[in-house]
Amino acid sequence: MKALLAVLFVGGVILATLVASRPSAIPSDQDPLRLPDERHLHNIRQLTFGGQNAEAYFSADDKKLIFQSTRDEYPCDQIYTMNIDGSDVKRVSTGHGRTTCAYFSPDGKRITFSSTHLANPECPPRPDYSRGYVWPVYSGYDIFSALPDGSDLKQITHTPGYDAEGVVSPNGKRMVFTSLRNGDLDIYTMDLDGKNVKQLTHELGYDGGPFFSYDGRWIVYRAYHPESEKDIAEYRELLKQSLIRPTTLEIWMMKADGTGKRQITHNGKANFAPCFFPDGKRIIFSSNMQDPKGRIFNLYSVRVDGSGLERVTYSDAFDSFPMFSRDGKKLVFASNRNGKVPHETNVFMAEWVE
Repeated sequence: MKALLAVLFVGGVILATLVASRPSAIPSDQDPLRLPDERHLHNIRQLTFGGQNAEAYFSADDKKLIFQSTRDEYPCDQIYTMNIDGSDVKRVSTGHGRTTCAYFSPDGKRITFSSTHLANPECPPRPDYSRGYVWPVYSGYDIFSALPDGSDLKQITHTPGYDAEGVVSPNGKRMVFTSLRNGDLDIYTMDLDGKNVKQLTHELGYDGGPFFSYDGRWIVYRAYHPESEKDIAEYRELLKQSLIRPTTLEIWMMKADGTGKRQITHNGKANFAPCFFPDGKRIIFSSNMQDPKGRIFNLYSVRVDGSGLERVTYSDAFDSFPMFSRDGKKLVFASNRNGKVPHETNVFMAEWVE
């Protein structure tokens, strides 16, 4: 869902200063999927071919990926697993409704994902773009747990409204997720059975896309906090229609208990899909900060204090949803590169070079 929609963002102004790019380390004819100046990426391999594939995340042993895809006879995203070489692709969601945001538990014994299949087995309707570009926040989303093959499906959340964007903590005891249960889009944590829910953000606006640091001490996320009366009114009116306008999102981080919040980016653009480097000292994320029209998204890295912003990819369309393997040697991400048709989004794996 998100990969297809993201290429349609409308842009803002550029305020950040980028670290100067360095010469490419690997000649492009030896690494044909790597674009010029992508010096941190080596030996890029395409893992999916055709359709919309996104949000691919590693299992804790770095042997598997879980991702969402629109393919085969299914009209909207379902959840799949595959080996890190792209083999052994298996659907693990029900095949009904729309799904998103899947993740492995650290012990590899369970998976989690969000789905609308209980609210309606059909795909939920796409939003009306007559008011500009908006994201749907489907009220039918709940979070589910299953065995890695999709069996033993259990519903975790039962509250009315949107529950999605879930990620399991590295120790396997808690999950962080985004919910509309209190009337605004905020970040929460809970036990893996849905108990002991704690609200971490309380600011008016959208707080979402949370991701734990690899030691479990921090959470990085994206946020839009409207300030003017006009922006607040528009945000509230769209939310009544289960919509948000994600054209201005900044990267934030906080401690796992919700304290110590601090804003990392300040560029007024659409920054999203943040993930920590394994050492916890930097964040990698997707942004349209260099495109005046806001349609081109690339990967960037930044230190946790907001300094050292560096461009990682040089796509002419869309690169997003990055995640590192635990040893920091591999980076998985979604991209429009090498697509056979416009906006085709596939999953890619690269070796990371410092």
